[in-house]
Amino acid sequence: MTDSARSVGVEEELMLVGHDGTPVPRARDVLGSAEPADGPLEHELMEEQLETATPPRSTLKEIATAIREGRAGAQAAADRHGARVAALATSPLAFDGTTVDKLRYLAARAEFGLTAREQLTSGCHVHVAVADDTEGVAVLDRIGPWLAPLLALSANSPYWMGVDSGYASFRSQVWSRWHTAGPTRRFGTPEAYHAAVEGLVATGTILDEGMVYFDARLSARYPTVEIRVADVCLSADTATLLAALARGLVETAARAADSPAPDVPVEVLRTALWRAGRSGLGGDLVDPRTWRPAPAHDVVGALVDHVREALVDLGDLDAVTELLGGLWSGGDAATRQRSWAAAAGGDLAAVARRAADATLE
Repeated sequence: MTDSARSVGVEEELMLVGHDGTPVPRARDVLGSAEPADGPLEHELMEEQLETATPPRSTLKEIATAIREGRAGAQAAADRHGARVAALATSPLAFDGTTVDKLRYLAARAEFGLTAREQLTSGCHVHVAVADDTEGVAVLDRIGPWLAPLLALSANSPYWMGVDSGYASFRSQVWSRWHTAGPTRRFGTPEAYHAAVEGLVATGTILDEGMVYFDARLSARYPTVEIRVADVCLSADTATLLAALARGLVETAARAADSPAPDVPVEVLRTALWRAGRSGLGGDLVDPRTWRPAPAHDVVGALVDHVREALVDLGDLDAVTELLGGLWSGGDAATRQRSWAAAAGGDLAAVARRAADATLE
C-alpha cells in the first residue's frame, strides 16, 4: 500500500428487530443507554434503525475490523433493550414505521407523507477522502457509470411489506421516491456543483442541504466524496468489498481528472441503476463500456479491471479478488434471503432472524 492511501469511512444503517424478527422502535432507548465502548451510534429517520460509523481508516484490514466492531458495538447497545441489529436493507416483515421524535424528522414526515412514513430502508454510505472540492467534483463527474454495479453487489432487499418484491434491491425503488435521489449530471467545477445544491434548496421542496440525496455527493461534514448508492450489506465481508471498490473508483477517477469526463445521459444512468436493483448479481446488468446488457459477472469484472491499477497500488487487489470469490460462490444477499425463506417454508420472520445472525458473523 502506498503511504498516501486515501482514508475510508463506512456508515451502515442497521435495522432493530425483536427476537421474532419484527422491526422494533427502540432506537431512543438504545442510544440513550449506549456506552463509549459501543462506538459511534446515531439516529436515522426511524426508531427502528441505528447508524454506525467507522473512524477513517487507510488499510483494508483496518476497514474490515472497524466495520465488524461497529456492528458488534451496535448489538451490545441493542442487547440492553432486548433487540437485535440486522443488516437488512428492507424488513422482510410488514411494519408501521415510527418517526424519530426530532423536529427535522417530524417535519419531513409532515411534508413528505407516505414517502417519509415508509422510509424504513437501510443503506451503506462509503466516505473516501479527497484533497478538496475540485478533486471531489472531478471524481463525481467520472464515477457515475460504475455506481450501478456497486448497487448490484450490495443488493439485500428482496422483500417489502411481507411479500417478495421481485427485485434484488427494492430499497433502491423505495429510496428513489425522494426527489433528489439518484444519479447526477456532470458538474465540471465546484462552483457548478454548489450552485446545483443551492438551487435545489431554493426550490423549497426539500428541508435543507442534508436532503440532497445524490447517489454520490460531496460530504457536507467531511473532506470526502460520499458514495450512497448501496444497500446495507448483509455480510461484513461484502461491506469491506464495497469500501475497497469505492476507494478504487475514487482513486481511479482522481488520476483521470485531466482527461475528459464521460458524458452519459442521466436517464441512461438511472436505467442502469434500475436494472441493478432489479437483477442484483442474478441476471444481466447494463455494461458501462457499451451501455448494452451483459452478464453481471462480466460487468463486475469490468469494474475490477477499471480500478485494477488503483487496487494494485493500494495493495487491495488480492483481498478484493478473494472477497468477490466468496460473494460469487455464496450468492448475493437477496438470493440468500430467498433461499432462507424457501428453507423455512416461506416464514419471513426466520429470514429476519437469520439476517441478524449473519450481521455478526
